[in-house]
Amino acid sequence: MYVYDEDIINARLNEIKNDFINCYENTFACYAGKAFLIKYMAELVKNSGLGLDVVSGGELMTALKANFPAEKIEMHGNAKSADEILLGVKSGVGRFIVDNPDELKILSEISRANNFTANILLRVSPAVNAHTHSHIATGHKNSKFGFPAEGEMLNDAVKFSMNDANINLTGLHFHVGSQLFDPIDHIQGLEKIIKVILRLKRDLDFTTQELNFGGGLGAVKNPNLKSVALKNFVSPLMEILERECKVHNLLRPKAIIEPGRWIISEAGIMLYTVENVKYLPEIIYVAVNGGMADNPRIALYGAEYDAININNLNGNSMTVKNNNIPVSIVGRCCESGDILIERSNLNEARRGDVIAIYNTGAYTFSMAGNYNKLLRPAVVFVKNGEAKLKVERQTYEELLNGEL
Repeated sequence: MYVYDEDIINARLNEIKNDFINCYENTFACYAGKAFLIKYMAELVKNSGLGLDVVSGGELMTALKANFPAEKIEMHGNAKSADEILLGVKSGVGRFIVDNPDELKILSEISRANNFTANILLRVSPAVNAHTHSHIATGHKNSKFGFPAEGEMLNDAVKFSMNDANINLTGLHFHVGSQLFDPIDHIQGLEKIIKVILRLKRDLDFTTQELNFGGGLGAVKNPNLKSVALKNFVSPLMEILERECKVHNLLRPKAIIEPGRWIISEAGIMLYTVENVKYLPEIIYVAVNGGMADNPRIALYGAEYDAININNLNGNSMTVKNNNIPVSIVGRCCESGDILIERSNLNEARRGDVIAIYNTGAYTFSMAGNYNKLLRPAVVFVKNGEAKLKVERQTYEELLNGEL
Protein backbone atom coordinates (compact mmCIF):
# COMPACT_ATOMS: atom_id res chain seq x y z
CA MET A 1 0.00 0.00 0.00
CA TYR A 2 1.16 3.53 -0.85
CA VAL A 3 0.71 5.89 2.12
CA TYR A 4 1.06 9.69 1.96
CA ASP A 5 1.35 12.25 4.75
CA GLU A 6 -0.82 15.16 3.63
CA ASP A 7 0.76 17.56 6.13
CA ILE A 8 4.21 17.08 4.59
CA ILE A 9 2.82 17.74 1.11
CA ASN A 10 1.10 20.93 2.24
CA ALA A 11 4.24 22.06 4.06
CA ARG A 12 6.27 21.73 0.84
CA LEU A 13 3.63 23.59 -1.16
CA ASN A 14 3.71 26.37 1.44
CA GLU A 15 7.51 26.46 1.35
CA ILE A 16 7.31 27.18 -2.37
CA LYS A 17 4.95 30.06 -1.75
CA ASN A 18 6.90 31.47 1.22
CA ASP A 19 10.46 31.09 -0.09
CA PHE A 20 9.90 31.74 -3.79
CA ILE A 21 6.59 33.20 -4.91
CA ASN A 22 6.23 35.62 -1.98
CA CYS A 23 9.94 36.48 -1.96
CA TYR A 24 10.30 37.51 -5.59
CA GLU A 25 8.01 39.49 -7.85
CA ASN A 26 6.74 38.02 -11.10
CA THR A 27 7.19 34.34 -10.22
CA PHE A 28 5.12 31.17 -10.38
CA ALA A 29 5.46 27.46 -9.67
CA CYS A 30 3.92 24.30 -11.10
CA TYR A 31 3.84 20.87 -9.51
CA ALA A 32 5.38 18.27 -11.84
CA GLY A 33 2.55 15.76 -11.97
CA LYS A 34 4.67 12.99 -13.48
CA ALA A 35 6.08 12.35 -10.00
CA PHE A 36 2.64 11.35 -8.67
CA LEU A 37 -0.75 12.40 -9.94
CA ILE A 38 -4.17 11.25 -8.86
CA LYS A 39 -7.29 13.40 -8.68
CA TYR A 40 -6.83 14.07 -4.96
CA MET A 41 -3.25 15.25 -5.46
CA ALA A 42 -4.47 17.60 -8.19
CA GLU A 43 -7.00 18.98 -5.70
CA LEU A 44 -4.27 19.67 -3.12
CA VAL A 45 -2.19 21.53 -5.71
CA LYS A 46 -5.24 23.46 -6.89
CA ASN A 47 -6.06 24.51 -3.32
CA SER A 48 -2.50 25.77 -2.86
CA GLY A 49 -2.85 28.13 -5.83
CA LEU A 50 0.07 26.57 -7.72
CA GLY A 51 -0.04 25.39 -11.31
CA LEU A 52 0.31 21.86 -12.67
CA ASP A 53 2.72 20.37 -15.19
CA VAL A 54 1.37 17.39 -17.18
CA VAL A 55 3.14 15.26 -19.78
CA SER A 56 0.36 13.19 -21.35
CA GLY A 57 -3.31 13.10 -22.22
CA GLY A 58 -3.86 10.83 -19.22
CA GLU A 59 -2.30 13.30 -16.79
CA LEU A 60 -4.21 16.16 -18.38
CA MET A 61 -7.49 14.26 -18.10
CA THR A 62 -6.76 13.49 -14.44
CA ALA A 63 -6.32 17.20 -13.79
CA LEU A 64 -9.45 18.16 -15.70
CA LYS A 65 -11.53 15.55 -13.85
CA ALA A 66 -10.30 17.15 -10.61
CA ASN A 67 -11.58 20.52 -11.94
CA PHE A 68 -8.06 21.92 -12.06
CA PRO A 69 -8.13 25.31 -13.84
CA ALA A 70 -6.83 24.69 -17.36
CA GLU A 71 -5.16 28.09 -17.58
CA LYS A 72 -2.80 27.00 -14.78
CA ILE A 73 -1.81 23.79 -16.58
CA GLU A 74 1.34 23.53 -18.69
CA MET A 75 1.65 20.61 -21.09
CA HIS A 76 5.06 18.98 -21.44
CA GLY A 77 6.30 15.96 -23.39
CA ASN A 78 8.90 15.27 -26.06
CA ALA A 79 6.54 13.22 -28.28
CA LYS A 80 3.02 14.58 -27.85
CA SER A 81 0.51 12.91 -30.16
CA ALA A 82 -1.87 14.94 -32.29
CA ASP A 83 -4.74 13.69 -30.12
CA GLU A 84 -3.01 14.90 -26.95
CA ILE A 85 -2.29 18.30 -28.49
CA LEU A 86 -5.92 18.55 -29.60
CA LEU A 87 -7.09 17.71 -26.07
CA GLY A 88 -4.81 20.42 -24.71
CA VAL A 89 -6.08 22.96 -27.23
CA LYS A 90 -9.75 22.17 -26.63
CA SER A 91 -9.17 22.23 -22.86
CA GLY A 92 -7.47 25.63 -23.07
CA VAL A 93 -4.25 24.73 -21.26
CA GLY A 94 -2.23 27.77 -20.22
CA ARG A 95 1.12 26.75 -21.71
CA PHE A 96 2.52 24.22 -24.13
CA ILE A 97 6.19 23.44 -23.55
CA VAL A 98 7.21 22.75 -27.15
CA ASP A 99 10.02 20.23 -27.59
CA ASN A 100 10.76 20.04 -31.33
CA PRO A 101 10.02 21.51 -34.78
CA ASP A 102 7.45 18.85 -35.73
CA GLU A 103 5.42 19.50 -32.60
CA LEU A 104 5.51 23.24 -33.24
CA LYS A 105 4.06 22.80 -36.72
CA ILE A 106 1.35 20.38 -35.58
CA LEU A 107 0.40 22.66 -32.67
CA SER A 108 0.10 25.55 -35.12
CA GLU A 109 -2.16 23.55 -37.46
CA ILE A 110 -4.42 22.28 -34.67
CA SER A 111 -4.63 25.73 -33.08
CA ARG A 112 -5.56 27.32 -36.40
CA ALA A 113 -8.25 24.70 -37.06
CA ASN A 114 -9.76 25.35 -33.63
CA ASN A 115 -9.47 29.15 -33.63
CA PHE A 116 -7.08 28.95 -30.68
CA THR A 117 -3.93 30.87 -29.78
CA ALA A 118 -1.43 28.59 -28.05
CA ASN A 119 0.85 30.16 -25.46
CA ILE A 120 4.16 28.32 -25.64
CA LEU A 121 7.63 28.04 -24.18
CA LEU A 122 10.40 26.44 -26.20
CA ARG A 123 12.32 23.82 -24.27
CA VAL A 124 16.06 24.34 -24.65
CA SER A 125 18.78 21.79 -23.90
CA PRO A 126 21.61 23.83 -22.30
CA ALA A 127 24.32 21.14 -22.74
CA VAL A 128 24.93 20.63 -19.01
CA ASN A 129 26.07 17.25 -17.72
CA ALA A 130 24.16 17.07 -14.44
CA HIS A 131 25.64 15.25 -11.46
CA THR A 132 23.07 12.48 -11.32
CA HIS A 133 22.30 9.07 -12.82
CA SER A 134 22.49 9.15 -16.62
CA HIS A 135 18.88 7.94 -16.90
CA ILE A 136 17.57 11.08 -15.14
CA ALA A 137 19.93 13.63 -16.68
CA THR A 138 17.99 15.66 -19.25
CA GLY A 139 19.97 18.77 -20.20
CA HIS A 140 23.12 17.29 -21.78
CA LYS A 141 24.24 18.02 -25.32
CA ASN A 142 22.60 15.02 -27.02
CA SER A 143 19.49 14.86 -24.84
CA LYS A 144 16.27 13.62 -26.41
CA PHE A 145 14.57 16.64 -24.83
CA GLY A 146 14.32 20.10 -26.31
CA PHE A 147 15.99 22.34 -28.89
CA PRO A 148 19.82 22.48 -28.74
CA ALA A 149 20.97 25.80 -27.32
CA GLU A 150 23.37 26.23 -30.24
CA GLY A 151 22.55 25.95 -33.93
CA GLU A 152 19.75 27.08 -36.18
CA MET A 153 16.98 24.77 -34.94
CA LEU A 154 16.10 27.05 -32.03
CA ASN A 155 16.41 30.23 -34.10
CA ASP A 156 14.11 28.76 -36.75
CA ALA A 157 11.53 27.83 -34.10
CA VAL A 158 11.57 31.34 -32.67
CA LYS A 159 11.14 32.90 -36.13
CA PHE A 160 8.33 30.48 -36.98
CA SER A 161 6.53 31.30 -33.72
CA MET A 162 6.92 35.05 -34.09
CA ASN A 163 5.34 34.89 -37.55
CA ASP A 164 2.46 32.55 -36.65
CA ALA A 165 -0.85 34.14 -35.69
CA ASN A 166 -1.91 31.08 -33.66
CA ILE A 167 1.32 30.79 -31.66
CA ASN A 168 2.24 33.13 -28.82
CA LEU A 169 5.85 32.45 -27.83
CA THR A 170 6.31 33.78 -24.29
CA GLY A 171 9.73 32.39 -23.43
CA LEU A 172 12.05 29.48 -22.78
CA HIS A 173 12.24 26.39 -20.60
CA PHE A 174 15.21 24.31 -19.46
CA HIS A 175 15.70 21.35 -17.14
CA VAL A 176 19.09 19.84 -16.35
CA GLY A 177 18.16 16.66 -14.49
CA SER A 178 16.62 15.12 -11.40
CA GLN A 179 17.61 14.12 -7.88
CA LEU A 180 20.08 17.00 -7.51
CA PHE A 181 21.25 18.15 -4.07
CA ASP A 182 23.38 21.12 -5.15
CA PRO A 183 22.32 24.06 -7.37
CA ILE A 184 25.57 24.07 -9.39
CA ASP A 185 24.01 22.28 -12.37
CA HIS A 186 21.02 24.62 -12.40
CA ILE A 187 23.39 27.59 -12.21
CA GLN A 188 25.40 26.33 -15.18
CA GLY A 189 22.20 25.77 -17.11
CA LEU A 190 20.91 29.26 -16.32
CA GLU A 191 24.19 30.89 -17.35
CA LYS A 192 23.97 29.18 -20.73
CA ILE A 193 20.29 30.04 -21.17
CA ILE A 194 21.01 33.71 -20.43
CA LYS A 195 23.43 33.68 -23.38
CA VAL A 196 20.62 32.23 -25.50
CA ILE A 197 18.24 34.97 -24.31
CA LEU A 198 20.77 37.65 -25.25
CA ARG A 199 21.42 36.05 -28.64
CA LEU A 200 17.73 35.83 -29.49
CA LYS A 201 17.26 39.46 -28.49
CA ARG A 202 20.23 40.59 -30.58
CA ASP A 203 19.59 38.48 -33.68
CA LEU A 204 15.79 38.22 -33.78
CA ASP A 205 14.63 41.04 -31.52
CA PHE A 206 12.81 38.43 -29.42
CA THR A 207 12.14 39.35 -25.79
CA THR A 208 11.94 36.46 -23.35
CA GLN A 209 8.96 37.22 -21.14
CA GLU A 210 9.01 33.93 -19.19
CA LEU A 211 11.83 31.64 -18.12
CA ASN A 212 11.11 28.21 -16.63
CA PHE A 213 13.96 26.70 -14.59
CA GLY A 214 12.35 23.23 -14.50
CA GLY A 215 12.65 21.13 -11.34
CA GLY A 216 15.09 18.45 -10.22
CA LEU A 217 15.54 19.08 -6.49
CA GLY A 218 16.56 15.91 -4.68
CA ALA A 219 14.78 13.93 -1.97
CA VAL A 220 16.58 12.23 0.92
CA LYS A 221 16.39 8.49 1.73
CA ASN A 222 14.92 8.69 5.22
CA PRO A 223 13.56 11.14 7.81
CA ASN A 224 16.86 11.21 9.73
CA LEU A 225 18.55 13.09 6.88
CA LYS A 226 18.18 16.83 6.32
CA SER A 227 15.88 17.68 3.43
CA VAL A 228 16.91 20.04 0.66
CA ALA A 229 15.79 23.61 1.32
CA LEU A 230 14.09 25.20 -1.68
CA LYS A 231 15.70 28.58 -1.04
CA ASN A 232 19.17 27.03 -1.44
CA PHE A 233 18.27 26.46 -5.10
CA VAL A 234 16.07 29.41 -6.01
CA SER A 235 18.08 32.14 -4.23
CA PRO A 236 21.27 31.79 -6.31
CA LEU A 237 19.25 31.37 -9.51
CA MET A 238 17.21 34.51 -8.89
CA GLU A 239 20.31 36.45 -7.89
CA ILE A 240 22.04 35.55 -11.17
CA LEU A 241 18.95 36.20 -13.28
CA GLU A 242 18.28 39.62 -11.77
CA ARG A 243 21.94 40.63 -11.93
CA GLU A 244 22.39 39.63 -15.56
CA CYS A 245 19.16 41.30 -16.65
CA LYS A 246 20.28 44.51 -14.95
CA VAL A 247 23.74 44.35 -16.51
CA HIS A 248 22.32 43.83 -20.01
CA ASN A 249 19.39 46.23 -19.57
CA LEU A 250 16.81 43.48 -20.02
CA LEU A 251 13.38 43.27 -18.47
CA ARG A 252 13.64 40.37 -16.01
CA PRO A 253 11.38 37.56 -17.31
CA LYS A 254 8.78 35.88 -15.15
CA ALA A 255 10.58 33.07 -13.31
CA ILE A 256 8.86 29.67 -13.03
CA ILE A 257 9.89 26.46 -11.28
CA GLU A 258 8.53 22.90 -11.59
CA PRO A 259 9.32 20.82 -8.49
CA GLY A 260 7.79 17.36 -8.37
CA ARG A 261 9.82 14.72 -6.51
CA TRP A 262 10.85 17.32 -3.90
CA ILE A 263 7.18 17.96 -3.03
CA ILE A 264 5.92 14.39 -2.88
CA SER A 265 8.74 11.91 -2.40
CA GLU A 266 9.49 12.31 1.31
CA ALA A 267 5.75 12.45 2.06
CA GLY A 268 5.28 8.83 1.00
CA ILE A 269 6.05 5.41 2.42
CA MET A 270 5.36 1.96 1.00
CA LEU A 271 3.98 -0.81 3.19
CA TYR A 272 4.81 -4.40 2.32
CA THR A 273 4.01 -7.68 4.07
CA VAL A 274 6.83 -10.18 4.55
CA GLU A 275 6.00 -13.45 2.76
CA ASN A 276 9.13 -15.38 3.72
CA VAL A 277 12.64 -15.09 5.12
CA LYS A 278 15.28 -17.26 3.44
CA TYR A 279 18.56 -17.87 5.28
CA LEU A 280 21.39 -18.80 2.91
CA PRO A 281 25.04 -19.30 3.91
CA GLU A 282 26.15 -15.92 2.50
CA ILE A 283 22.96 -13.83 2.35
CA ILE A 284 19.52 -13.47 3.93
CA TYR A 285 16.53 -12.69 1.71
CA VAL A 286 13.45 -10.99 3.11
CA ALA A 287 10.80 -11.44 0.39
CA VAL A 288 7.74 -9.17 0.38
CA ASN A 289 4.39 -9.11 -1.40
CA GLY A 290 5.35 -6.45 -3.94
CA GLY A 291 8.45 -5.25 -5.76
CA MET A 292 9.42 -3.86 -9.12
CA ALA A 293 5.84 -3.91 -10.38
CA ASP A 294 4.87 -1.22 -7.87
CA ASN A 295 8.33 0.42 -7.65
CA PRO A 296 10.60 -0.06 -10.69
CA ARG A 297 12.98 2.79 -9.75
CA ILE A 298 15.62 0.49 -8.29
CA ALA A 299 15.83 -1.58 -11.46
CA LEU A 300 15.63 1.48 -13.74
CA TYR A 301 18.31 3.70 -12.24
CA GLY A 302 19.56 2.30 -8.95
CA ALA A 303 17.35 4.27 -6.56
CA GLU A 304 18.31 3.76 -2.90
CA TYR A 305 15.95 3.31 0.01
CA ASP A 306 15.87 2.65 3.75
CA ALA A 307 13.32 0.46 5.54
CA ILE A 308 12.08 -0.47 9.00
CA ASN A 309 10.21 -3.47 10.37
CA ILE A 310 7.08 -1.99 11.91
CA ASN A 311 6.48 -5.15 13.96
CA ASN A 312 9.98 -5.07 15.46
CA LEU A 313 11.06 -1.46 15.83
CA ASN A 314 13.34 -2.05 18.83
CA GLY A 315 14.70 -5.49 17.99
CA ASN A 316 18.11 -6.65 16.85
CA SER A 317 19.56 -6.08 13.41
CA MET A 318 19.34 -9.25 11.30
CA THR A 319 22.79 -8.55 9.89
CA VAL A 320 24.44 -8.20 13.28
CA LYS A 321 22.59 -11.13 14.80
CA ASN A 322 23.68 -13.38 11.93
CA ASN A 323 27.42 -12.65 11.99
CA ASN A 324 27.24 -9.72 9.54
CA ILE A 325 25.60 -11.73 6.75
CA PRO A 326 24.01 -9.14 4.42
CA VAL A 327 20.23 -8.81 4.28
CA SER A 328 18.41 -8.00 1.04
CA ILE A 329 14.74 -7.02 0.83
CA VAL A 330 13.48 -8.52 -2.42
CA GLY A 331 10.26 -8.42 -4.39
CA ARG A 332 8.06 -11.20 -5.69
CA CYS A 333 8.51 -10.58 -9.43
CA CYS A 334 10.17 -13.28 -11.52
CA GLU A 335 13.34 -11.25 -12.08
CA SER A 336 16.68 -11.54 -10.29
CA GLY A 337 16.85 -7.76 -10.43
CA ASP A 338 13.70 -7.35 -8.36
CA ILE A 339 15.56 -6.13 -5.29
CA LEU A 340 14.09 -3.28 -3.23
CA ILE A 341 17.09 -2.79 -0.93
CA GLU A 342 20.41 -4.55 -1.63
CA ARG A 343 21.87 -4.26 1.86
CA SER A 344 19.37 -3.44 4.56
CA ASN A 345 19.93 -2.88 8.27
CA LEU A 346 16.48 -4.34 8.93
CA ASN A 347 15.57 -5.59 12.38
CA GLU A 348 14.78 -9.30 12.63
CA ALA A 349 11.80 -10.13 10.41
CA ARG A 350 9.47 -13.07 9.96
CA ARG A 351 6.50 -13.97 7.80
CA GLY A 352 3.58 -11.61 8.36
CA ASP A 353 5.61 -8.62 9.54
CA VAL A 354 4.98 -5.27 7.85
CA ILE A 355 7.95 -3.50 6.29
CA ALA A 356 7.83 0.26 5.68
CA ILE A 357 10.11 1.71 3.02
CA TYR A 358 10.74 5.44 3.28
CA ASN A 359 10.73 8.08 0.53
CA THR A 360 8.56 6.19 -1.94
CA GLY A 361 6.17 9.04 -2.71
CA ALA A 362 7.58 9.89 -6.14
CA TYR A 363 7.82 7.82 -9.32
CA THR A 364 6.38 4.69 -7.72
CA PHE A 365 2.60 4.74 -8.21
CA SER A 366 3.11 6.75 -11.41
CA MET A 367 5.55 4.16 -12.81
CA ALA A 368 3.78 1.07 -11.51
CA GLY A 369 2.65 -1.68 -13.85
CA ASN A 370 1.11 -5.13 -13.75
CA TYR A 371 4.15 -7.28 -14.45
CA ASN A 372 3.42 -10.94 -13.58
CA LYS A 373 -0.24 -9.83 -13.52
CA LEU A 374 0.29 -8.36 -10.06
CA LEU A 375 -2.44 -6.04 -8.82
CA ARG A 376 -1.90 -2.32 -8.29
CA PRO A 377 -1.80 -1.42 -4.56
CA ALA A 378 -4.14 1.02 -2.89
CA VAL A 379 -3.27 4.67 -2.14
CA VAL A 380 -4.07 6.11 1.28
CA PHE A 381 -3.64 9.70 2.50
CA VAL A 382 -3.22 10.43 6.20
CA LYS A 383 -3.96 13.73 7.93
CA ASN A 384 -4.47 14.47 11.64
CA GLY A 385 -4.49 10.77 12.44
CA GLU A 386 -7.22 10.00 9.90
CA ALA A 387 -6.59 7.63 6.98
CA LYS A 388 -8.44 8.35 3.74
CA LEU A 389 -8.56 5.85 0.87
CA LYS A 390 -7.90 7.74 -2.39
CA VAL A 391 -7.18 4.94 -4.88
CA GLU A 392 -8.83 1.56 -4.42
CA ARG A 393 -6.80 -1.62 -4.54
CA GLN A 394 -7.06 -3.12 -8.01
CA THR A 395 -9.13 -6.27 -8.44
CA TYR A 396 -8.59 -9.19 -10.82
CA GLU A 397 -11.68 -8.10 -12.74
CA GLU A 398 -10.22 -4.61 -13.23
CA LEU A 399 -6.89 -6.12 -14.25
CA LEU A 400 -8.53 -8.04 -17.06
CA ASN A 401 -10.81 -5.22 -18.17
CA GLY A 402 -10.38 -4.58 -21.88
CA GLU A 403 -9.01 -8.01 -22.74
CA LEU A 404 -11.05 -9.64 -25.53
